This record gives sequence, structure tokens and C-alpha cells, in this order.
Amino acid sequence: MSDSIEIEVDGRGVTLSSPDKIYFSERGETKQDLANYYLAVAEPIMRTIKDRPVLLERYPEGAGGKSWFQKRVPKSVPDWLQTTVVSTPNGTTSDALVAADMAHILWAVNLGCLGFHVWPTHAGADLVSTAPPVHDAAGAVLPPTGVTDELRIDLDPSPGIGFDDLRAAAVHTRQLCTELGIDVRVKTSGSRGLHLYAMLEPKWDGYQVRSAAVALARELERRHPGTITAQWWKEQRGSRVFVDFNQNAPHKTVFGAWCVRPKVGAQVSTPISWDTLPEVTNDEMTIATVPARLAELGDPWADRTPQSLAPLLEMSEKNMAAGLMDAPWPPQYPKMPNEPSRVQPSRARKDSDPAAE
Repeated sequence: MSDSIEIEVDGRGVTLSSPDKIYFSERGETKQDLANYYLAVAEPIMRTIKDRPVLLERYPEGAGGKSWFQKRVPKSVPDWLQTTVVSTPNGTTSDALVAADMAHILWAVNLGCLGFHVWPTHAGADLVSTAPPVHDAAGAVLPPTGVTDELRIDLDPSPGIGFDDLRAAAVHTRQLCTELGIDVRVKTSGSRGLHLYAMLEPKWDGYQVRSAAVALARELERRHPGTITAQWWKEQRGSRVFVDFNQNAPHKTVFGAWCVRPKVGAQVSTPISWDTLPEVTNDEMTIATVPARLAELGDPWADRTPQSLAPLLEMSEKNMAAGLMDAPWPPQYPKMPNEPSRVQPSRARKDSDPAAE
């Protein structure tokens, strides 16, 4: 096994130690194969994640080995490495890696990063909108998010849901967004679901983007109640596709486009065209197949333009005016105004009725 090699990229030399170490056991791809994959998709991946903070999912022994999430960069880093301060829902801050160029991506690969979880903001982006400060249910001011310029629609399979059901839900989502004048693009998740993204005009913060996502999920459930759900509690979803609006909660990261999953088959979360959606599965999009596919078909997200979130925010305002409460937030977030109880419905019924079994 080679001790190390140096790769020249973006005017920098990035050291790759143990380049022959096997990272993906299904076909035997190595750390160097992973680096070569990212170089092959350099142009489209930089279009989607350049200058965004990223959370690193590290597997130094390869997929299937010991792992951890690393939000803070190590103390000893090259002097050219760019970082930015990010915040958690409770206001804790840390220095996160910025995907400034491919040298930064390969630096993370050398650490055993088998997954880039990407913020929906750009490093150093200030809030352009005039959105007022957001308070939690106790009245405390919540950490600002900066401009959030991506709407991320996560279609998540419930038990009994197959990939054809996800495809159908994706088409319904696209139809609704098209009706609202919003251009959404689709990608495989590299795992079990499908992701739809809309590039946004730099006007809204993370709280507004989540409100828009809640409105979208509820409208999809209203139109397709038998196949799509916006219900946060699993016991209420049934066998329906769940539109996970909380993937848009402020300070939330989502697995990045063109990024490789920490799976033995080296699956890639791959942007695809709507025309090819009927043919594609998550498992077949890997570091062994995606570069050739990109060379043949090009980047289906290359012509994206910023979209307006206004139609979904208007829908959200109408829902609130009609008496709907906010949807539940994830447990690590402070209790929010107008939020329902975070106790699952069956437990709430049992607690309120001592005679209940």
C-alpha cells in the first residue's frame, strides 16, 4: 500500500495518505478512487455546494467502519483552508469547513469523509430580506440563519412504499411547483428517498423557507391524501410518502448533490433529469457509473435559476389565517410559537385518559 500521493488541484497540492486503502468493499474502490470520482464531477458539484459550509461524515476505515459526524474542523489544518462560523438550533457555534474549491473536498476525503452534509446557506451570507427577528415560545430571540437560498424537498418512504411511489410523489410535487411558478429539480438521495431542490432568490431566511416547505407538504397531502402525507408522527403516516418539511428547519444540513454515501456500494446522491426519473434507481448511481453518465448526458441542474418563494409563503399565511397551527419541530429545537404538542398523538391520548390501555 502506498504511503501517500500528492494531487495538484486548484493550484494547491493536496496529500492523500494511504491512497490504496479500500473504502467501498462491494467493488473494492479505494480512497484514491473516491478522490478521482470527485475530480470527475468537479464542475457540477461546485455549482451546487461551492462556498457552502459542510458537515463531514467521517469513516476513516471505509464504509461500514467506525464513523462520526464532524462539524468542527480539526485544530491543525492547512493555512489555506477556509472555514466559517455556523450555529446549532440552540445557538452553539463552531467552525465548519467551507466547500470553497476541489482542494477543500479532497482535503476532507483524505480525512475519510464519506459524506458531505451541506448547509442551505453560503459562507458569510448576510440576511438581505427584512425578516424580523424570530422568537421561540418563551420569547427568546433565536439565532439568525442568514440568507437561505435553497428549498429542499425530501420525499421519504414509509413502510410499504416502493420507489415507484416515490417517483409518483416527485411528479405530483413538480406539478404543484410548476403551477406556482417554481422550477424544481430532482436527485436521487443515494439512500432510500428522492430529493427535489429549488434554487431561491436571496431574500428569505431559514424560518421562512421552512414555513414554505410546511405549506408545500400540506398542499400535497390535501391533493393526494391517499399517497402523500405531511404528518410528522410516524404513527399517522400510514403507507404514504412523507414530505419531510423539517429538512428545511434552520441550521439543518442535507446530504449534498453529487456526494458519495458511506455505503459499501459507493452510491451517489445524483441530480437527474425529469425525463430519466422513470429509469433511475438509487442503487445504480455509484462512483463507478456517475462520471460516465455525466459525460454522456451532462449536468441536468446546469441551467437552474433563482426562484421566488412568495407563492408558498402566501399559502402558508392563508393556512395560519384559517386557524392551522405550525407543524411540529424536531426535538432539538426550542419550542416554537403556535406549535402543537410534541407528544405523539397516541401517547397524548393515553396520558389524558387514565382508563386507556
